[in-house]
Amino acid sequence: MTYNDDLTTRAITIRDMPTTTRKPRLRKRPPAWVSALLALLCLLMLSPFIWMMLSVTKPTDVAFSNPPVLWGYQLTFTAFVDLWQTTYFADYLVNTLVVAVVSTLIALVIGIPAAYALSRFPSYISALLLVLALVFRALPRFAVALPMYDISRALGIYDTTFALAIALVAINQPFTIWLLRNFFAEIPRELDEAAMIDGCTRIGMLRRVMIPLMGPGILTAGIFVFLFAFQEYLTALVLTDTSSKTVPVFIATQLGQTLPMLQQAGAASMLLTIPVVAIAFIAQKYLVAGLSDGAVKG
Repeated sequence: MTYNDDLTTRAITIRDMPTTTRKPRLRKRPPAWVSALLALLCLLMLSPFIWMMLSVTKPTDVAFSNPPVLWGYQLTFTAFVDLWQTTYFADYLVNTLVVAVVSTLIALVIGIPAAYALSRFPSYISALLLVLALVFRALPRFAVALPMYDISRALGIYDTTFALAIALVAINQPFTIWLLRNFFAEIPRELDEAAMIDGCTRIGMLRRVMIPLMGPGILTAGIFVFLFAFQEYLTALVLTDTSSKTVPVFIATQLGQTLPMLQQAGAASMLLTIPVVAIAFIAQKYLVAGLSDGAVKG
């Protein structure tokens, strides 16, 4: 009997062997009152956003009437049109996106090798650096933003998107390193040894082996850092004036003004919220999976 005939005989034997079937587990549906309670809680949490959405789609005299008018009014999008035509909202939105993207890329470029080194070379110095990073992250935002204001003034980069992006990198870098370090700790060190035996350097092994395996972790960290930077208010308020103002700062300046400007602030808030909600829905699988995988080892 040839070698191929022997493999064919084994395949037929394995195919004819009886197999055990597992009964699929039936998922129990939650009680109706639990579903109703969760729906009520979701409605309560979304009520401010729903109220804002209703207010910006009403005529100005109807939106701020007392008692409030809930139905029977003509739907209008004047607040959105005025926002784009009478303000510099488009420039502020571009500034916000540029700051968020640049700060995310820089944070990942710095955070990936730093997190790898801290996960692969544990020592007292590594533990001290992680604790210091956590303490820096826990500091009040003003304690960080005010020195950055003085530094940006001294360097002549005040009111630029670059200065704001660098400041947000410094603020969000501890979170990035901690999260990525947990992901690196999940990867067996035997892969490092195997790659180095094959001739890879540390940098080559990080680029060719570790980063492809860290796809979900890098995506998770990038999304969180992007959302943090996209919604940052206090640091942007301190480090910007006119040319690099972001959308959250613009919204704050509209509050307390005339009623049409208040409606424009509501329209800007909706336009700022929609991308965040879209990213959360699209990437929810990666966010949940990434956080659960990265939280196993610390």
